[in-house]
Amino acid sequence: MKIAVTGKGGVGKTTISAVLAHLYAEEGKKVFAVDVDPDANLGLALGFPEERLEKMMPISKMRKLTEERTGADKSNTFYKINPKVDDIPEKYGEEYNGVRLLLLGTVETAGGGCVCPENVMLKRIIHHLVLQRDDIVILDMEAGLEHLGRGTTSGMDQFIVVIEPGARSVQTYRNVMRLAEGLGVKEVKVIANKIRNEEDEKFVRAKIPEEDFLGCVHYNSEVMEADREGASPYGFSKTATDEIRQIKRTFDAMTEKKILRSGE
Repeated sequence: MKIAVTGKGGVGKTTISAVLAHLYAEEGKKVFAVDVDPDANLGLALGFPEERLEKMMPISKMRKLTEERTGADKSNTFYKINPKVDDIPEKYGEEYNGVRLLLLGTVETAGGGCVCPENVMLKRIIHHLVLQRDDIVILDMEAGLEHLGRGTTSGMDQFIVVIEPGARSVQTYRNVMRLAEGLGVKEVKVIANKIRNEEDEKFVRAKIPEEDFLGCVHYNSEVMEADREGASPYGFSKTATDEIRQIKRTFDAMTEKKILRSGE
């Protein structure tokens, strides 16, 4: 399963990605958690010690590596569009508590459809994970929709859009639905985060089709406390972990049902 977690900034994508990664690892799955956000926080949300994270650098910032693998430099405007990347996840990733983390980052100067060497590298690495990994790949995407325009997430099995109970978040979900179709990603699901009360839940359920809705995670001060402590919300907040565990069960059941239908 290859899942890209997306949404507006600040909706809780990283929290959801981290807890899902731990829950799959809890089952004995091989889990690759990939941070595709320039403001990389997934490692902290996974509970990685800060001293280990300080030694890691996003692949997008490794200019020398990009030049070596693509053959692109200041004197050469031509470069390989299929650079060697199969060793990168193991060489530059770090494992902790059963989850392997890879910091990809993003191409900060890229426009829509960028075919620069850095973006070619990122796409190749993600596609390698998609093609080679038999277990779980979870991408914590950058905020917004630019990654969809660059095609970074093509080849994903699923998009999970994290929303808040508001019109702008709902609009983001609709835009992801529209753009995902162009990338060949047919499954787009929704998790509603920071739900405060019954009115918030009613609003979300009225806006999101039932077949796309995975469930709610309620506003929880323990998640903020975990962030202050530099700890993973997984386990730190039993309430949030249990809510995301139930969402995962719903997600797994929907996925299994889809697989069974496709085999009929």
